[in-house]
Amino acid sequence: MQAGFAFSKLADRLASLTDLTAQDLEQLADMPSAIAHVGAHQAVLRRHDETDSCCLVLQGYLAWYLAEGQQGQITSIHVPGDIPDLHTLYQPHAEGNLVALGSAVVALVPHSFFHELSARSAAMSRALLLMQLTDLAIQRDWTLNLGSRNALARVAHLICEITERLQAVGLARDLSLASPFTQSDLAAACGISPVHANRTVQELRRRNLLRWHGKIMTIVDLPGLVRLAGFDPAYLRTRPLADRPPSQCEPVSTAVAVA
Repeated sequence: MQAGFAFSKLADRLASLTDLTAQDLEQLADMPSAIAHVGAHQAVLRRHDETDSCCLVLQGYLAWYLAEGQQGQITSIHVPGDIPDLHTLYQPHAEGNLVALGSAVVALVPHSFFHELSARSAAMSRALLLMQLTDLAIQRDWTLNLGSRNALARVAHLICEITERLQAVGLARDLSLASPFTQSDLAAACGISPVHANRTVQELRRRNLLRWHGKIMTIVDLPGLVRLAGFDPAYLRTRPLADRPPSQCEPVSTAVAVA
């Protein structure tokens, strides 16, 4: 059951990026993994750690975090199906702190599996490369978000991106999702103060674009939020669900509580 759980989430993510057949996805069936439950703000990797495995997000959210400045800086957020440290296949040193935003469940998959998978399947090798290239594209857009948008548009853009990425792996279809962050986390991701983050969320509520009750965030007006953010999801490279093969596994709920 654990193997199927991990396989399903990775299959969904890779199939969201490129054409893969059912036979391609079957290459994941023998993926070894150790399942770990991670507490809120607990580190999966710390800066300068060496690792011989990759971390696949199954439930909840992970973030790369740099503890610099008054409140630190979140430099990326990762959703179920992501492998935030896939680059350690080639450089096995963590360049930041990989932490959980709220409770999370991850699968630790040996580097050797991904090297063997790439060697025996050109399609899967390409899919893993596209995953890394998409991470780079997301990072470039985060830089643009911080440098060229005001606080309201930054927050709106981040929420649009997280929602699009969740929908790419079959989640948040009703535009309601477990919040990826507290308002302090939101501030650290958008380069603003927690007080400014709170005011920004209140403004989104006032405009009837967003509801945020406790640990659940609901987008009330997605077209309006997209317009405010200037959000174009092309950089995420996600493919329509109708163009993808089934993942071979029953979907598993990924709703988790966020502290």
